[in-house]
Amino acid sequence: MARIILVGGGSSSGKTYVTKRVTENVGAENITLLSLDDYYKDQKEKTFEERTKTNYDHPKAFDWKLIRAHIKSLKEDKPIEKPLYDFVTHSRKEETEIVNPTKIIIVEGIMALIDEELRKLGDLKVFIRASAERKFLRRMIRDKQFRGRSIESIVTQYFATVQPMYEEIIEPSSNYADLIINNDGKKNLSVDILTFLIMRELDMENGHLEKRSNEIENEFSKEVLDKVF
Repeated sequence: MARIILVGGGSSSGKTYVTKRVTENVGAENITLLSLDDYYKDQKEKTFEERTKTNYDHPKAFDWKLIRAHIKSLKEDKPIEKPLYDFVTHSRKEETEIVNPTKIIIVEGIMALIDEELRKLGDLKVFIRASAERKFLRRMIRDKQFRGRSIESIVTQYFATVQPMYEEIIEPSSNYADLIINNDGKKNLSVDILTFLIMRELDMENGHLEKRSNEIENEFSKEVLDKVF
């Protein structure tokens, strides 16, 4: 059975960046990355203007039934057909993506720690934190370069929904985290810390943790410490 790692945090706190670097460190053959951004509700029945008014930082914007079903399937080592979301048109794409489970499933997104049922499926819950100023600048660059947004629309959305919803809903979800990692600046230990934790989860999935625990215990045995000190 696959192990589920939930990685939450505010918009542009660096969840995607950190999890991708961790995947490179651990090995892509061991990790399946799943972004909750692809699970926004389909809005094809709405006009484009109506779609732009959706509060994408509220739990109601997400397809929770599908999220729970897919995470359960992956945990049971079953493949899923994941939706793909188009942030330019604010709706789902016609095509989907087949996702095959690996030993570790990393589920990242602003709502990763919000839903109780989803939290129960998680074997490790992580919250990534960054300063409001850094998150705002990261989001400005991302939305302008990769999502075709105007600066005015980015700023308006940020102060109308993104920041208020972070304070009201997302930041309080950090109380459910097993670990809170700071990701301010390019040089920090967020990637190293999460890499270590994922390796630990991988050892648990492979049944090697007990062996490693015994090795650590031996490394700090009284006999060893007496020789050192």
